[in-house]
Amino acid sequence: MTESFKGTAFVTGASSGLGAIYADRLAKRGYDLVLIARDQARLEALAARLHRDTGSRVVVLPADLSDAAQIAHVAQTIAAAPDIALLVNNAGISLTGTLGTSSAEEAARLVMVNVLAPTLLAQAALQAFKTKAAGAIINIASVLALAPEMFDGAYSGTKAYMLNLSQGLTHETQGTGIHIQAVLPGATRTEIWERSGKDVDAMPADMVMSADDLVDAALLGFDRGETVTIPPLHDLAGWDAMEAARIGLAGQLSRREVAPRYREDTAV
Repeated sequence: MTESFKGTAFVTGASSGLGAIYADRLAKRGYDLVLIARDQARLEALAARLHRDTGSRVVVLPADLSDAAQIAHVAQTIAAAPDIALLVNNAGISLTGTLGTSSAEEAARLVMVNVLAPTLLAQAALQAFKTKAAGAIINIASVLALAPEMFDGAYSGTKAYMLNLSQGLTHETQGTGIHIQAVLPGATRTEIWERSGKDVDAMPADMVMSADDLVDAALLGFDRGETVTIPPLHDLAGWDAMEAARIGLAGQLSRREVAPRYREDTAV
């Protein structure tokens, strides 16, 4: 059953995978939706189904987030939306190979979709949220933000950026009524594998989570007010220890004096 109206949620990469599931869950929670992706036909089919099933108002906004002008148009739409309550920065791509084997155009597209677009859309959402001191942004990152050696470093770098962005914005918006969440999926069964020429079935089955389970877990973390949600991580002790160590380093990272280990030994 659809819950009471919660405002409008903008979801990028909404035509399939995690984005389509977020759209489904959010419509059932009482959000109206603006669905953003390149595939207009799939967006319209999803919009029709969600409106029929939930009664939510669902608008499609076809856009290619590797194009600067189209990113700007989506950002302007977000900033002008009077009832925006949530932005889900889900759209993402990966390289078909590695940075060393991909074309310059493919690398540039990776950065546009995975870094520039979510940054500018988050900025637009923040502008809208600040006028009413309420709103939320969900940024889809990846566990590869914590394990750059496992796959392509350029892709994992874009996801590390999303984690840093989320943690930084959480600090900046503290006490404003705005909530930021970073979601770090592990291997998840979505179309991104096929699109990048990779075979998800080549991985051990117990390492691959279903997209439905991922989104449902992530939304539970969202409801709990988590800044970082890692659905596949069973024991949080490692994450907590790493975060404590990272935060503990902060006071040691900027000093006038060079660390002794970088001074030449001048003893004769």
